[in-house]
Amino acid sequence: MPGNKYNGYSSIPGRTERLLREREFRRRNRASSQPNEASDNYRENDENEGRSRDGDNNVEQLLVAAEERERIDERPCRQRLLVVANRLPVSAVRKGEDSWSLEISAGGLVSALLGVKEFEARWIGWAGVNVPDEIGQRALTKALAEKRCIPVFLDEEIVHQYYNGYCNNILWPLFHYLGLPQEDRLATTRSFQSQFAAYKKANQMFADVVNKHYEEGDVIWCHDYHLMFLPECLKKYNSKMKVGWFLHTPFPSSEILRTLPSRLELLRSVLAADLVGFHTYDYARHFVSACTRILGLEGTPEGVEDQGKLTRVAAFPIGIDSERFIRALELPQVQEHIRGLKERFDGRKVMLGVDRLDMIKGIPQKILAFEKFLEDTPDWRDKVVLLQIAVPTRTDVPEYQKLTSQVHEIVGRINGRFGTWGAVPIHHLDRSLDFHALCALYAVTDVALVTSLRDGMNLVSYEFVACQDSKKGVLILSEFAGAAQSLGAGAILVNPWNIIDVASAIAQAFNMSQEEREKRHRLNFQHVKTHTAQEWAETFVSELNDTIVEAQLRKTEVPPKLPFEDAIDRYMRSNNRLLILGFNATLTEPIDTPGRRGGDQIKEMELKLHPELKEPLTALCSDPSTTVVVLSGSDRAVLDENFGEYEMWLAAENGMFLRLTKADWMTTMPEHLNMEWVESVKHVFEYFTERTPRSHFELRETSLVWNYKYADVEFGKLQARDMLQHLWTGPISNASVDVVQGSKSVEVRAVGVTKGAAIDRILGEIVHSKSMTTPIDYVLCIGHFLAKDEDVYTFFEPELPSDTIGIPRPRLTTDALKIPGERKSPWKLQPNKGGGGGKASHNRTSRSSLNLEKRSTTNHVSGSGRRPSPEFSWNVLDLKGENYFSCAVGRTRTNARYLLGSSDEVVSFLKELSLASFPS
Repeated sequence: MPGNKYNGYSSIPGRTERLLREREFRRRNRASSQPNEASDNYRENDENEGRSRDGDNNVEQLLVAAEERERIDERPCRQRLLVVANRLPVSAVRKGEDSWSLEISAGGLVSALLGVKEFEARWIGWAGVNVPDEIGQRALTKALAEKRCIPVFLDEEIVHQYYNGYCNNILWPLFHYLGLPQEDRLATTRSFQSQFAAYKKANQMFADVVNKHYEEGDVIWCHDYHLMFLPECLKKYNSKMKVGWFLHTPFPSSEILRTLPSRLELLRSVLAADLVGFHTYDYARHFVSACTRILGLEGTPEGVEDQGKLTRVAAFPIGIDSERFIRALELPQVQEHIRGLKERFDGRKVMLGVDRLDMIKGIPQKILAFEKFLEDTPDWRDKVVLLQIAVPTRTDVPEYQKLTSQVHEIVGRINGRFGTWGAVPIHHLDRSLDFHALCALYAVTDVALVTSLRDGMNLVSYEFVACQDSKKGVLILSEFAGAAQSLGAGAILVNPWNIIDVASAIAQAFNMSQEEREKRHRLNFQHVKTHTAQEWAETFVSELNDTIVEAQLRKTEVPPKLPFEDAIDRYMRSNNRLLILGFNATLTEPIDTPGRRGGDQIKEMELKLHPELKEPLTALCSDPSTTVVVLSGSDRAVLDENFGEYEMWLAAENGMFLRLTKADWMTTMPEHLNMEWVESVKHVFEYFTERTPRSHFELRETSLVWNYKYADVEFGKLQARDMLQHLWTGPISNASVDVVQGSKSVEVRAVGVTKGAAIDRILGEIVHSKSMTTPIDYVLCIGHFLAKDEDVYTFFEPELPSDTIGIPRPRLTTDALKIPGERKSPWKLQPNKGGGGGKASHNRTSRSSLNLEKRSTTNHVSGSGRRPSPEFSWNVLDLKGENYFSCAVGRTRTNARYLLGSSDEVVSFLKELSLASFPS
């Protein structure tokens, strides 16, 4: 950025280029690596797989292979990855006081991470059992260590309140658009509070374990809605931890999330992570929107920005271990299953559904659509069968019991209506299948039907595609499943709520030509083979590492925090000091409105001086060697109300009006300033204020400001864009005005009206009024200024860098603001080419010594008339670089040398400054 050495150009490759290099490196590494002994053993043992219904033996072999790789890997060190999830990938059964039996659990996340060679994974999570005694905890910890797992011990009450309560009863339904519980309001509120407290406590317990095992350089990957508080807990331990968070469910729109009482805490906690990942772009977009609308933060194409800290938000669609399914089809036991299924359903087309018996899976909708298909196509009634696998879950919950009864009732009715003595159209199983039987079922299926009402991803569709390379079956996929964004090219997408639409899709699938089936399958099969679970894990960790690199680069571009000690020390050693302070968001009282959308508009619009500033300002203003100027865009009445009791200078409306608090207001505006445009712009602002709820505009003497900070975020932006187009083509097309865009405001002011342009006239009036005889040798300028007004920072800069391109250099004379026919200002600040140590050339401007020269004309106007100029000439400024402190408040992209985060930090600094000046 201009005038700021921290915003210089860097030759370091961009993020996309770095990620492409990393991706290419991983591919070359995989292609060149030879199968080691462990992976050979894994392939051999794959033929003996089958003892566990979910392929647990396969995962066991993965664990063995991973441990073997660690022993024989020639690389001296691989990056450690701490995978933190609610559950460990093992189930523990206690056999004795100090004896445990462990059974490996299979899943996409397990196979994804155990098959990756680029890093060494360690798992941290709950083992699924209550272990109250220390002997049992030590024994289980030792047993789990052999599986590269680290336990978090949660007692039964925490599990009940945190897992069964807050996670499953509050977050999971909300994230799947089922809403919050609707029981008795008071009882719900009380249970919610206790569950939320347990949720935070459990997350802190996870953080304690992670911190205990953390080593410098580790990557910490937090998973799912169970651990939304974990990133913030970890960053409090060590802000340099590399923390990523990934959500495996949908993320709801901001309108749904805002119903959650703890929305603020959860969003801010997740934003503590360096990288936040979702399955689809829709979910990522919803998260950014929630942060924008609920927290009021700035959403960017990269993620969410808060006070200069960027949390990257991106989509990372998970995959499956496709090779595992492809290889399984060649196993003898799978081939035997295939032959049996073909014989049983000979002459009939097979349609398959594989789901958990859950509210969001749309099983009743699927069966009703199949019934509609049978009604509309009588010729197919004896030629098709629906095989529905419904794995029971949460069987003790009344809602799930009701769902089970409903499905059974619909299945019985349809079978009774369309079935015969020899066959029924629907085969419904309330149980799971082992891995081999499931692969065989996928292989013989002609049409797979996924009708999820909401689903984070749904990997059943991936598994079906992986097993269909020979049959080329058709996939009918709900548009509300995350997989629809990945497999939508080859699948038939449907709205599961539209029964007629789904029935029509079933007919289309069964009547599809072989050529079209092959084209659709080829697209999906290619995606499933290339976008594997291993690729997903490697990509996420690679982007997390690069996000850290990007954050470090951003830090080099952001000015450092204001050095309190140095600024105060140089203040004490100087002879004549000038303090220039902004007002809004610099000296104002912060308004704390937690959980309130858009803040408290009434309180925030009424600018009030921070209550803790009274004593520091009084002390600083009483120092005869210090001149305090409040330079603000606010009008005169606002400054009078807040600063009338202090002995300081007030500069209102960006310096166009000036007065010492005990004197009258005078104007520093050039005469003959054309303000004819005001009335037409006012009509435009009034029109858009009426059209935009919660927006407002301020009519000032030199400008008009339209503010949409409290309006709907997206609507406000659209209205601002519409307003600007209207202004440029209408009222201001030929007017001498500047349009200044803030983050959520539009200001129209007379051309050349900026704080920097006004400062030379202000400085001249102060020097004359105080009859200064000593040059100013210390300047402190602090403010939350618009980019247009940051020329006030560069005005005092002793030396602007010669290698900075496009720096807006303020003119040293007031001719910079002169319009045709305007006479010159009486005060003229010129560079003294011989003084102060500054350099002057065609591309450098010295500000170390400025001359105040006598002129014969006058321009400063007070309520009683014009004042004649003084008749003297001397150096006004003798400012060296180490005695100049420019500081932006809450703005990281700035021309200032330093930063402060908020008005509270400004208050802290001014307190210390006043105490140093007047020690008690």
